[in-house]
Amino acid sequence: MFAVVLLVGATSAQAQHYPDKLIKLIVPLVAGSPITALARVVVQPLSARLGQQIIIENRPGAGTSIGVKAAAAMPPDGYNLLMYGQNIAYLQQLYPDLGFDPVKAFVPVAPIAEYFHVVVISPALPAKTLQEFVAYAKANPGKLNFGAGLGTMPHIIGQYFNHVAGLDIITIPYAGGEQVRVDILGGRIQMNVGPPTNLMGLIKQGKLRPLAVTSKVRMKELPDVPTMIESGYPQVGFHPDVWQGIHAPVGTPMPIIEKLNTEINAVLKIPEVRTSILRLGVADIMSMTQREFATFIDGESTKWPPIIKATGFKPQ
Repeated sequence: MFAVVLLVGATSAQAQHYPDKLIKLIVPLVAGSPITALARVVVQPLSARLGQQIIIENRPGAGTSIGVKAAAAMPPDGYNLLMYGQNIAYLQQLYPDLGFDPVKAFVPVAPIAEYFHVVVISPALPAKTLQEFVAYAKANPGKLNFGAGLGTMPHIIGQYFNHVAGLDIITIPYAGGEQVRVDILGGRIQMNVGPPTNLMGLIKQGKLRPLAVTSKVRMKELPDVPTMIESGYPQVGFHPDVWQGIHAPVGTPMPIIEKLNTEINAVLKIPEVRTSILRLGVADIMSMTQREFATFIDGESTKWPPIIKATGFKPQ
C-alpha cells in the first residue's frame, strides 16, 4: 500500500513539473500533407501554453505504419506523442505483420478535428440522385468505373458503398486523388468520393455532380445534396469518416495525459486557432475529455474492422 502511495505521489509530482524539455510529435505522413498542416496549427499555441517547444517529426511510409511503429516504441514519458486518426482502428488489419495492436499500444489524449466526404459522378451520366445512380449501375453491371487513392478513406467508402448497394462498379486504385479528378473529367471513370474542399470547385462549375454526403447532416455549402442516411444508405453514413487526434505510448502517466487533454482543448477554443483549422477543410473541431476520447476510439475499433473486411481490402 505504501508503495502504491509513493507511485501515485511520484506521477503527480512528475505531472506538476511536466513539461521541462522538448516534446516530439510524430506525424506518420509526409511534411506537406494536410494532417501535418493541422498539426502545425495546433502545435504553436500548445507549445506556448505548455512553456516548451513541440517539434513535428514526419515519419511517412508503408501506409503510416512506419511512423506509428516508431511512436509506439518510444518512452512513455509524455515527451513522445503521435498524431493519428481512424486508421488506428484497422491498421493491424491491413498490416498483419505490424507486430502490435495500435489501439492497445497507445493511450488516447485528445481529438482535434473530423472530416466527411461527398460522393460525385460524371454529369455525363443520366442519374440525378443516388437512387437513380444505383439503378443505372445495376442496369449496367461492370460498365462503370470508380476511382480513388489506393487505401485511402475515399477508396474504403467507395468500395463499401459498392458492397452495401450490391453494385458491380469496377474500382481503379490511384496513387492520389489529383489524378482521379483528371480522369473523371476525361470520362475514364464515372464515380469518385472525396473531401468537399477538393471537389467543391468542380461541383460549382458543373463538372461534377454531387449525389450524397457521408455526414450526419447536410453541408451548408451544398444544401440540396442529401446525406447517405437520407438517401437510404445509413451504413455509409458513418461520419466522422476521418478524424485526427493526439495519442501517447501506453504507460504514459495519466496525470500527464490529463494535462495534455486540458491544454489541447483550451487551444481548440482559441478563435484564431479554430478559424485556421476550419480553413484546412475539416468538417468540425472535436473536443472531448480523455475518457470520452477513449470511449470514442473503442467505438471506432468496433466499427471499422467489419467495414474493411466487407470492402475486400487485402493485407499489405
